[in-house]
Amino acid sequence: MALAFDEYGRPFIILREQESKSRLRGLDAQKSNIAAGVAVSRILRTSLGPKGMDKMLQSPDGDITITNDGATILEQMEVDNQIGKLMVELSRSQDYEIGDGTTGVVVMAGGLLEQAEKLLERGIHPIRVAEGFEISSKIAVDHLQQIADKFDFSATNIEPLVQTCMTTLSSKIVNRCKRRLAEIAVKAVMAVADLERKDVNLDLIKVEGKVGGKLEDTELIYGILVDKDMSHPQMPKEINDAKIAILTCPFEPPKPKTKHKVDIDTVEKFQTLRKQEQKYFDDMVQQCKDVGATLVICQWGFDDEANHLLMHRNLPAVRWVGGVELELIAIATGGRIVPRFQELTPEKLGKAGLVREKAFGTTKDRMLYIEHCANSRAVTIFIRGGNKMMIEETKRSIHDALCVARNLIRNNSIVYGGGAAEISCSIAVEAAADKYPGVEQYAIRAFADALDSVPMALAENSGLQPIETLSAVKAQQIKENNHCCGIDCNDTGTNDMREQNVFETLIGKQQQILLATQVVKMILKIDDVISPSEY
Repeated sequence: MALAFDEYGRPFIILREQESKSRLRGLDAQKSNIAAGVAVSRILRTSLGPKGMDKMLQSPDGDITITNDGATILEQMEVDNQIGKLMVELSRSQDYEIGDGTTGVVVMAGGLLEQAEKLLERGIHPIRVAEGFEISSKIAVDHLQQIADKFDFSATNIEPLVQTCMTTLSSKIVNRCKRRLAEIAVKAVMAVADLERKDVNLDLIKVEGKVGGKLEDTELIYGILVDKDMSHPQMPKEINDAKIAILTCPFEPPKPKTKHKVDIDTVEKFQTLRKQEQKYFDDMVQQCKDVGATLVICQWGFDDEANHLLMHRNLPAVRWVGGVELELIAIATGGRIVPRFQELTPEKLGKAGLVREKAFGTTKDRMLYIEHCANSRAVTIFIRGGNKMMIEETKRSIHDALCVARNLIRNNSIVYGGGAAEISCSIAVEAAADKYPGVEQYAIRAFADALDSVPMALAENSGLQPIETLSAVKAQQIKENNHCCGIDCNDTGTNDMREQNVFETLIGKQQQILLATQVVKMILKIDDVISPSEY
């Protein structure tokens, strides 16, 4: 490295090592990229399905995450390789769009990359491989549409939704009480769903967790849960038919913006100042009482004197409630958030049938339940569990279940899980391969083989003989022309996924195939990797 100056005297650096930039070309570049992608997918392969393993990840500051969720594993893994990052983004986009199937999509992409490598070694041009994959992904997506079943559900009959959510939860750590959690998730979604528009706003479902108790104590609250307690220990712990004033102004004397000082040289002056302050608090509390409020929820703190006055005037209050929670309370109770005391009017108050404070166990932890609200469109799922990691993992599992229920409300088509849909697509793609005359035929057959990577991983994780099991199920599907045959992971003795009630959403499966194909096409098109030299 040398330092030189240009004609204006500005220094610039001349790098001698320009030629030592590492560069991979042609087949070598593709092979190294494929190896990186396959390495990432191998990590996730073992956590697919109901018998999948969990991963334990430690962040740089020592926090531990134990999870089975593909997107979370890849987010926390901090992959450095650029192609590895593509796989992380692939799983993230599946998570944002569908919310479920984040592991399967990476396993499928890994299967496609492995197959592509074999084709490249035979000397087939990567673009032809990519085109073959594109054709076959269209065939597979259309085939899924044909084998999909629709099922009808209504606000009263939610059983089909519960069955599908149970499939999602069965691969998670919470599968011992999946029935209960699936019911909670479906009821929560149905409570906030707009069935005419077929839309669900998941922001209205708040998921709270508290360490302690057991998983079975998890409950659904038709209302809001706030992790706060009453500001004074002697305030009533239960209020029926509460009228709630939601304030964003503090219960404190006003503080002028300018710098000032008050000279007090006599006792009288001090008395007047104190009286003035007292009157100020009196007016505040009186304004709240005048509009008929029976509970005050405030974003800021209270002065001790204000707290004492509120106690005396029988006006229960809660302080330091966060902004997001305030908004949810306002939505649920139909109240308005009031920025100044002068603007309080009776119609801006929120209404709730019951506000109660509940204590947990022997700890001094208390939480506030706001239930039977005027507008019950906001609900809370309250998770209990033995430790923090368990609660975090349950939150992620519930999120997946909520997303599945939402997708079913949007589009009520389902396909059968347990690898049945993939095997069926694989047979359809294999059959269609003969119609294409060019080199693409090889790529289409390879795509059919790659689709088998998901059922193969399922069989492997369940401790079955992978190749034997897969070929038996495939033969059964062809023989009986029954697209419900999948891998019997739970060893129940039947391969029919309809009997086992293993369903997946159609849009989730289609999205998996499309996203995996897009990423693999992108990786195959890279033929030159130039990376900076290491100093």
